[in-house]
Amino acid sequence: MKPYKILWLSVLVMAIVSCSGLNSVPEGDLLYTGAKIKIKDKQISKKEKKTIISEAESLLIPKPNQSILGLRPSLFFYQLAGEVKKDKGFKHWLKYKLGKEPVLFSKVDLDYNTDLIQNFVENNGYFNATTEADSSRNGRKASVNYRVKLKSQYLIESITLPQDTTVLTQEIKKTMDKTILEIGKPYRLENIKLERKRIDQRLKEEGFFYFDENYILFQIDSTVTRNKVALILKIKNETPADAKKQFRINEINVYPNFKINDTLQSNPEGLVYKDFKIYDSENLFKPTIFDRTLYFKKGDLYNRTNHNLSLNRLITLGTFKFVKNQFTPAVGMDGYLNANYYLTPLTKKSIRTEALVKTNSANFYGSELKVNWSNRNTFKAAELLTISAFGGIEAQYSGQNNGFNVYLYGAETSLIWPRFISPFKMRSSSGFVPRTKVNVYYENQIREKLYTLYTYKSSFGYLWKENERKEHELKVLEVTYANSTKVSDLYLSQIQENPSLANVIQKQLIFGPTYSYTYTNTMIKDKKHTIYFKGGVDFSGNITGLLMGTSSSDEPKTILNVPFSEFVKAETDFRYYLNLGGELQLANRAILGYGYAYGNSTELPYIKQFFVGGTNSVRAFRARSIGPGSFDGNTLNDGFLPDQSGDLKIEFNSELRGKLYKFIKGAVFVDVGNIWLLNEDPLKPGSKFTSNFIEQMAVGTGVGLRFDFSFLILRTDFAFPLKYTTGRFLEGVDVFNAGWLNDNFVFNLAFGYPF
Repeated sequence: MKPYKILWLSVLVMAIVSCSGLNSVPEGDLLYTGAKIKIKDKQISKKEKKTIISEAESLLIPKPNQSILGLRPSLFFYQLAGEVKKDKGFKHWLKYKLGKEPVLFSKVDLDYNTDLIQNFVENNGYFNATTEADSSRNGRKASVNYRVKLKSQYLIESITLPQDTTVLTQEIKKTMDKTILEIGKPYRLENIKLERKRIDQRLKEEGFFYFDENYILFQIDSTVTRNKVALILKIKNETPADAKKQFRINEINVYPNFKINDTLQSNPEGLVYKDFKIYDSENLFKPTIFDRTLYFKKGDLYNRTNHNLSLNRLITLGTFKFVKNQFTPAVGMDGYLNANYYLTPLTKKSIRTEALVKTNSANFYGSELKVNWSNRNTFKAAELLTISAFGGIEAQYSGQNNGFNVYLYGAETSLIWPRFISPFKMRSSSGFVPRTKVNVYYENQIREKLYTLYTYKSSFGYLWKENERKEHELKVLEVTYANSTKVSDLYLSQIQENPSLANVIQKQLIFGPTYSYTYTNTMIKDKKHTIYFKGGVDFSGNITGLLMGTSSSDEPKTILNVPFSEFVKAETDFRYYLNLGGELQLANRAILGYGYAYGNSTELPYIKQFFVGGTNSVRAFRARSIGPGSFDGNTLNDGFLPDQSGDLKIEFNSELRGKLYKFIKGAVFVDVGNIWLLNEDPLKPGSKFTSNFIEQMAVGTGVGLRFDFSFLILRTDFAFPLKYTTGRFLEGVDVFNAGWLNDNFVFNLAFGYPF
């Protein structure tokens, strides 16, 4: 073994031996190692016993220092740092980030914890339970044992509701079809709290604007029957009179140009439009926008759903900087509320310049300058018009594609209406405003020494969200036209060796609908399991191909002398995130893609094909270099390396992420994937998808750092292949050998997380 390896091993052994943490415990005190709860009751199931112990132990304080196989690394680092005089720097990070001060037995209050456990079991129906505690010492360590005797759990025998004939009582009775409380089930205080909240939420939907869950009282009678309780629901005597009333909407007042420091006039002039009164002296907005956005109508019974939906839609219009509403009693009208909406607009017109440093999926690095001009209220109904111009350069500074730089420039225009524009009646009841979008895009891409490719793209479609988790995008029609000029002799010679490269520079006309659906709950904080799913389908030329019929010759059918594509393509992206506590997370992704060309096309257009490899894919391989199948494109020539594409894609990724220091996070990852062709290509042997596809999956692994600067995330990944598409595994892994690293390691620099 080499000397430096022996040194590292020795340091590791010494660190492990020193991790008991007892050296950091003051004289006269003991290290608290935790507590155990034991339940003495043979009547309850093992599952119930385990649940009670787990939940009760989570209440105990303080929490002991974390232990791994009897070792406490956090105490080792705490002691190693020694005295820290500054509140920042390496020693402070070592002592208080990696390290933790010892939890001492002197800080444990046995009586307090005993009461916590006793209250917990009583709140779960074990009214006759008893709890005792004692401690035990082992050298300089101490632990606590809590013994709980439960006896019988009390069950719910009956639920009694108020007997008066008021509207409030009658509405409460109507809510009981969805009650959380069930006769014969165990009494639990948490269910009582949830029931109060549920009733309050249902009453808010029935006009009880001023009601609150704290006005509900549940009395508990445990004397009626042995081990059973009677629940008696009452409305507290101090409940205000208005809380017992149902309220309806009277006036709906909208102030669409409200400033935070404005003082409202006592008798301002407003425009009456349907059920609304709009105070817009500068005539900034058409009244129709509020008729489509606000859910309340005059005379409606107040309900919390319409309250929240109206606010959400005003916010998601993207036109207002601040949105505030206020419900006030209508003067002289008992049981009526005035709904007032105070809206502060964003600046109508703006121009923004973006200077970007970027990487793309082909391992090219470069910069781009983009200028955006936008108008957030183009036709006075919250329409968003955006006009952009961009230009940039991308270059690969190492590898076989060094010198084949990419220059690009172009422009894009989009117009978004905050509603459905359709000959058919379409309406969304979501809290998110539906949108209709028209987009026109042009790009000119110059690939140095190879060709120039220009692309025109336009689309018309709809975007809508059911809620914050579910989103849809339907492009009723998307048209793409691409063509090339200035094709070099070098590229033409490459086509002679690899005819599939001709697809890149051919004229392409693609048109048809596309649809995608996205679901995610990753925005929910502190949730252990979260997912992201996006699935989409892409059609081209289907209806047109049917209408034009079968061609009488071998020549493809054309529109304006340009052959059009016919294909169906589907792709799914599923991600699963497991939060392991603290800053530790296991992120997983699975991508499946399938494309089928038919009729007027023998294969998918190049811009619609699938690729694998690169900074956001299988990171141990050059971008777009994997496959198809067991084919190795690196053997074709020693010049420009073409991208490898396919009709079918399978990819899996898994990454363990954790925080190392403030803005620095680390990761360990494994990537698996490949692409295939549906039909055998004699120039690419082994490229067809077969039952042996698992053997052809490329596998790579590595480690990485993520530098999170809040405004951007810089990512570095160091990866090497474990298995190639030919089925061959990498031999002789030696990460300490410089020669091996030079031959096998792949360095990726990128922005943002790979998934």
